[in-house]
Amino acid sequence: MKNNFFYLLCLLPMLCFSQEQNSRYTLDVNGFYGRILKHTEEISQFTDRNPSGFFVSLNRKTYGEKSWESLYNYPDYGLSFQYENMKYDALGHFYGLYGHYNFYFFKRNLMFRVAQGVAYNTNPYDAKTNPENQAYGTHWMPATYFMLNYKKENIWNGLGVQAGLSFFHHSNANLRTPNKSTNTLAFNVGAVYDFESKEPLHYIEHKDTVRFMEPIRYNMVFRTGFNESDLVGSGQHPFYVFSAYADKRLNRKSAIHVGAELFVYKYLKETVKRIAADPTLTVSPDTDYKKVGIFVGHELFVNRLSLETQFGYYAYAPLDYLPSIYQRLGLKYYFTDDIFMGVALKTHAAKAEALEFALGVRL
Repeated sequence: MKNNFFYLLCLLPMLCFSQEQNSRYTLDVNGFYGRILKHTEEISQFTDRNPSGFFVSLNRKTYGEKSWESLYNYPDYGLSFQYENMKYDALGHFYGLYGHYNFYFFKRNLMFRVAQGVAYNTNPYDAKTNPENQAYGTHWMPATYFMLNYKKENIWNGLGVQAGLSFFHHSNANLRTPNKSTNTLAFNVGAVYDFESKEPLHYIEHKDTVRFMEPIRYNMVFRTGFNESDLVGSGQHPFYVFSAYADKRLNRKSAIHVGAELFVYKYLKETVKRIAADPTLTVSPDTDYKKVGIFVGHELFVNRLSLETQFGYYAYAPLDYLPSIYQRLGLKYYFTDDIFMGVALKTHAAKAEALEFALGVRL
């Protein structure tokens, strides 16, 4: 239940939208057929399979009632349900629930969707019953998908069509090992229905008359969660990350970050003990498992949500366990201009280390 609670938190930022009057909704249903991409040798045995499935999405249109809607060319936001058959017994099936945004280009004929949520896998790794599944170590896991579609709405009586490419990523973010993950690239085709197609949608344009300016702000963030080392069965351990950084808003959409952080990963404490016990390795049992990182980043603001991307370097890391360069990709939700929560994936290139849950203040 502890992990289920954390997974549900992944959805909170996407679900915390206010429900304005004059809401207008569409429903789209899509089928897909794809291929598992090879990104590690451990999953190469699965890459000759062709996963298939469908997803159903409810979308709320925006039309400029708020200024940010005009700034992003009137996107949609909503919820998606996904079913995916991995076409390999060891990998099982997926059922996922996502929050998403649809962004439009080229006279609203091209749609790009970004979706984040949680997925349930029916057949994760088990040492006795399913040792083949090196991709997922848990039933529940965070999941992401992207979709790029040609879309034509309201062709006949509210019905329209869309088709394009989708990319699905499933990984349990090292909450439990094994965690090699899978990436599916798929072709999708479907239909979209506008519930109020007879009523024209009038877009409200907002133009900035004053240049957006804001002084440098300072952020303090506490991040935590659970993860496990690459040794299967080594057990989950808590971690704590203390981050401090300055941000500078460049405009209404973007800000840049510069900061430092302290990592206290308890699984690394156990890793030191294990490595030090190996007489063939020259690691002292007194080796400090803590790390200090410095980082730069970017934040993209969409209403009260933001997308955070950071690149860091370990300035202090006595235990040489992972590469010295790390990355963070996450979502933040601002309760106020000063208080926010977030969820982020910390990785070393394709190697995920932790799913972080954060609470922060912007001073």
